[in-house]
Amino acid sequence: MSFTQLKTTYIDSLNVTLEEYVHNETKAKHFHIASDDTNNTFLVGFLTVPQDSTGVAHILEHTALCGSKNYPVRDPFFMMIRRSLNTFMNAFTSSDWTAYPFSSQNKKDFYNLMNIYLDAAFFPNLNYYDFLQEGHRFEFEEPENPKSPLIYKGVVFNEMKGAMSSPISLLYQEITTNLFPTVTYHHNSGGDPKNIPDLTHEALKAFHAKHYHPSNSVIFTYGNLDPKEHQKVFEERVLSQFTAEKFDFAVPDEQRFDAPKNVVSYYPLPKEESLEKKTHVIDTWLLGPIYDNYDVMRARILSGVLLDNSSSPLRLALESSDLGIAPSTFCGLEDSTKEIFFCAGLEGTDGNTEAVDELIMSTLRKVRDENVDISVVESVLHQLELSSREITEGRMPYGLNMILQCLAPVLHGGEAVDALAIDNVLLKMREEIQNPNFIPELIDRMLINNPHKLCLTVRPSHTMADEIVADEKARLAKIQSELTEQAQKKIIDEAMELKRRQGQIDDISCLPMVTREDIPKKLAIPEVVASKIDDQTIYAGAVNTNGMIYQSLIVELPKLTAEESRLLPYLNSILTDVGCGSLSYTEQQARIYAVTGGLSATTLYQADHKNGQLKALWVLSGKALANNSHHLSDVLKETFFSARFDEIKRIQELLNQIKLSREEGIVSNGHLFAMGAASQNTSELNYLSEEIGGMKGIQQGNILTERLKDNSECEVFAEKLKALLHKLNGARYELMSISSADELPDYSSYLAKTLAHNTVENETYQFPFTVPNEPLNIGWAINAPVHYCGKSYKVVTADHEDAPALTILAGFLRNGYLHRAIREQGGAYGGGANYNGKGGAFNFFSYRDPRLTETLADFNAAIDWMLSTEHEQLALEEAVLGVISSIDKPASPAAEYQATAFANYFGNTPEMRETFRANVLKVTLDDLKNITRKYFVDKSADIAVLGPKDALEKANLKVYTFA
Repeated sequence: MSFTQLKTTYIDSLNVTLEEYVHNETKAKHFHIASDDTNNTFLVGFLTVPQDSTGVAHILEHTALCGSKNYPVRDPFFMMIRRSLNTFMNAFTSSDWTAYPFSSQNKKDFYNLMNIYLDAAFFPNLNYYDFLQEGHRFEFEEPENPKSPLIYKGVVFNEMKGAMSSPISLLYQEITTNLFPTVTYHHNSGGDPKNIPDLTHEALKAFHAKHYHPSNSVIFTYGNLDPKEHQKVFEERVLSQFTAEKFDFAVPDEQRFDAPKNVVSYYPLPKEESLEKKTHVIDTWLLGPIYDNYDVMRARILSGVLLDNSSSPLRLALESSDLGIAPSTFCGLEDSTKEIFFCAGLEGTDGNTEAVDELIMSTLRKVRDENVDISVVESVLHQLELSSREITEGRMPYGLNMILQCLAPVLHGGEAVDALAIDNVLLKMREEIQNPNFIPELIDRMLINNPHKLCLTVRPSHTMADEIVADEKARLAKIQSELTEQAQKKIIDEAMELKRRQGQIDDISCLPMVTREDIPKKLAIPEVVASKIDDQTIYAGAVNTNGMIYQSLIVELPKLTAEESRLLPYLNSILTDVGCGSLSYTEQQARIYAVTGGLSATTLYQADHKNGQLKALWVLSGKALANNSHHLSDVLKETFFSARFDEIKRIQELLNQIKLSREEGIVSNGHLFAMGAASQNTSELNYLSEEIGGMKGIQQGNILTERLKDNSECEVFAEKLKALLHKLNGARYELMSISSADELPDYSSYLAKTLAHNTVENETYQFPFTVPNEPLNIGWAINAPVHYCGKSYKVVTADHEDAPALTILAGFLRNGYLHRAIREQGGAYGGGANYNGKGGAFNFFSYRDPRLTETLADFNAAIDWMLSTEHEQLALEEAVLGVISSIDKPASPAAEYQATAFANYFGNTPEMRETFRANVLKVTLDDLKNITRKYFVDKSADIAVLGPKDALEKANLKVYTFA
């Protein structure tokens, strides 16, 4: 055997078995998490420790996926996205590791992808032109004219220009740069745009040769496949070709400060925005190693006690302080580095660093001296246990989330089992917290008496963005002035060769592919059956929840005015964070977090599949450990019927937090906002989405938040929230209870009795706005040097016979044209097309894009390409696989059950979902051309672009700002 099994541990709380192996020759580690889950996951990771900010680890991650020894095509990663039934494919560059993960429910597909990933990681081609494409390169603005200005291009270069325009990204980098002055975290592993052009192709290849070796690797697998089969592939494909080497990439402990440090930095702010109350002040302490499982847990407990919710003393002090607008995004424990660190601070301050620092330190001293009731500490332990048990399938599969919990500790010498099996640690902590000095001693040791403290002040600057642009132009101008004719010719020749290479058609027959025969015959849909308890409708879902209980109150949204529709998102955000009955908001927060995993309120809007009428549900949900089911039901009832809106200062605090959270999400989700703004006039649903949650909603929210600083205005607002909740109290409702516990019938009965109430026959929701019938050609000025482009056509909704073809067309255009034109040739981080079946819109988009008008032209060219090209059947097969993979992608068992119940309400029954999926498999190339002619040729489209104001104006867009 090529592997030796070291240990096997069954983890009861997660119902998985952790198996640990080592490769006999190379000492490569393999961890297999055995589970009944069919969504199998693979990850290969390496400890990567860059010593500069050129982005070498990040650019290597991109370039490694551009062709390898056994798969010498130019783009196997993106090719395999469309040739597989994957449920997840990506690659990650962290501050000190690089990882290549994927998931699939199909065994053949899983091994196809494993072969691709192993070859990409260990035997990449690292072609020079792929480095130019993915990393950075020079080009002339007019590619063949050396007299035109010299510019930088490159996917990672533009990605990081976009990323580092976000104040949040800048803040994190300033924290790590200054908290870790001597180790790898001092540098920007993603790459700083001003340093990225310093990276050479030779340095990239050397970094790979140095770091990407089995002896410096760790392989994780998860799911129900046999690890011995995995190991045969590892051995045959990779490990047999290497011998053991010794590496010393271990990140040393940071040299400790003798005394706290104060640092002032800056971030760019558009000239249109006031500098007032825009400064961030953050205190950060370096703690201990991530692999010290017990001390990490102590730090998590301390962080929870101080910051978990609005009743926690430090969060309460920050939220209620007039020194700033809201607690910093960076409040809590950061565990992505070898040595963890703790942060607390305020954003929206006037720059009074000393006052903010004293607020934090005096609060810590007060908590230490007055101590904390043991019930609060037990509440934090309860939250930690709950989060460790919960099965989540969000952006990433559950198995991958589990693997990522282990990855950093393992790479730094810790034990994978310690990262997953925390029950013994919790048991020890329950003993330790009985000591009344537990929290005071932690505060003293980790914070107050810890000299390795950074007080960071990050101020806004109106000139910084222009200075960055000017510095880049000056650097380029100097380089251009020194170019010889030979150097000019090299730049032109490389640009031409890269363009030629990007346009070439590779022989992709070497790449494996699943076929239609590999597609499951049926969609896995849970059976959702309503039952009656005391004449009350309830859905009781008996599915695997790992000891959790999920409960929901589902209200059929009544008829609302336009004003009430705009108020509803604020009610959703505020409802679970205010007081209840005789309890203040701090007392209510303490109660919620003592017995539940939190509550949330949301509204679901969708056109009914049967008649096209807009319908809506309002849902109040909560989760808890199953033995707290009755407590959860009680909290749901009190929140729904007894929420109080008389704590005006609290409501103002929450409004500020909502405002900042929305604004901070723009840069990371700019393509979604661009599509939302462009498609707002295509349907009632899209108009409503933009009005309450899009760029327009954010703008209106900013105006509202400013107006409600006046207490009397806020009191009126609070009364309107109260009246809106009262209207919901009287609307028709149903209930849902989901758990794997045998006691589910008892839990469901208690929920039904607790939430039983009389209803009045209100009219159901009707769209209260008028959708404008006017073309849109707009821009939203944002604080970013890159663009997010959106173009939208009005099409039909998902219940129409053309919907399957429109769904496939989006992937077909991305695969065949848009990816190459926008990402590879244009240099954007991403681009593609999207069919919004709920809102009846077909959208084109780009993400972190250096171009604007050229990208809009590419959207048009994609349509011409679709109609003028003789397409191959294989391209259709790839697009079909992508759609089926998306449809079949699993959620957590609880989420699947809930989603099915909601789909049924909107008329999208299991039978209709199966029919849609079957019709996807029937779409032909002629269908794609026909719907392209039908919906896009000679049809008007709306445009919305997010980006820098001057570029939007130059493109003749109607520009909106938040100022």
